[in-house]
Amino acid sequence: MKRKIFIGLGVLGVALIGVVLYGALVVAKKSPFKEDSFSANGLDIKVTYCQPYKKGRLIFGEEKDGALQPYGKYWRLGANAATEITFSKNVDFAGKQVNAGTYRMYAVPGATSFQVGLNSELGVYFGINEPDYSKDVVKVEVPVSSADETEQFVIKFSSDSTAINMDFVWDKTLVRVPVKVQ
Repeated sequence: MKRKIFIGLGVLGVALIGVVLYGALVVAKKSPFKEDSFSANGLDIKVTYCQPYKKGRLIFGEEKDGALQPYGKYWRLGANAATEITFSKNVDFAGKQVNAGTYRMYAVPGATSFQVGLNSELGVYFGINEPDYSKDVVKVEVPVSSADETEQFVIKFSSDSTAINMDFVWDKTLVRVPVKVQ
């Protein structure tokens, strides 16, 4: 009897290892994990997300047209896990005060603007589920600009004399969120 239990546990262990390896080697390649950081004016920003590819698909658009990310619908700003952002100091996030800390970051795309939200709900691996909106810390609206076609979604940082710019770039879409030290 003990031998059957031992064999059963061994088979279960091998199966579990197989599932974990499949997730790490196959799923991660489709939308690899990315961690980026930026420092300027005494502020450190770190963002973690997964980078999906366009692969010939319509990215932003109407749901009836088969858009991967339809207008007016929640988007986790990447793939797989929910996107998280950390600020080392209090910031002005596109005109709204945000305290230092780590937040879940998401968007609701539109044709001419995106709503970008910061939420206190953290540690969500499959960010496909919408956040608990009652835990939103801030939600801002920022304009959409056109960009050169980009195959893989990226969050980039730059700075100018007025702010740190956090850009979301995918397909032919660029969304810029200005961040300033408080």
